[in-house]
Amino acid sequence: MAIIINLDVIMAKRKIRSKELAKELGITEANLSILKTGKAKAIRFSTLESICEILDCQPGDILEYTNE
Repeated sequence: MAIIINLDVIMAKRKIRSKELAKELGITEANLSILKTGKAKAIRFSTLESICEILDCQPGDILEYTNE
């Protein structure tokens, strides 16, 4: 896939664990893991907005396009 998910990098920089972020987002740790590993087929803008709000970042910090 040409979209790279850098959520784990941002989480490490902000020193927040998956369990904590999942709880704040109101999603399961399993769903957060799917998103972190890039296996998700889609993400709701509301979820992306919440992630950015919690981690104090921009969508471009989390999502990166690469030309395969």
